[in-house]
Amino acid sequence: MPIRWYGPADPADPTYRHFARIVNLSLHAMVFAAVNSGLWFVQGMRHPWPHLEWLTLPWAALLLVHVSVVVMQRPAPEP
Repeated sequence: MPIRWYGPADPADPTYRHFARIVNLSLHAMVFAAVNSGLWFVQGMRHPWPHLEWLTLPWAALLLVHVSVVVMQRPAPEP
């Protein structure tokens, strides 16, 4: 089921902004998974790349920072 926003697209709405951050986080995680799994697969099949960890670990750390920013900026629940 695709992610979909039901309602008017109002950038001033905190819920809409949080939804946009979640979509961006999802895209970041998908690109991370696709690129890194492809690189590790090619490394395992073709030739060793001794410094592949230097790409994967900082990118994973940035992804974790992105997750924490999204969680910390979520809007307060409406009463």
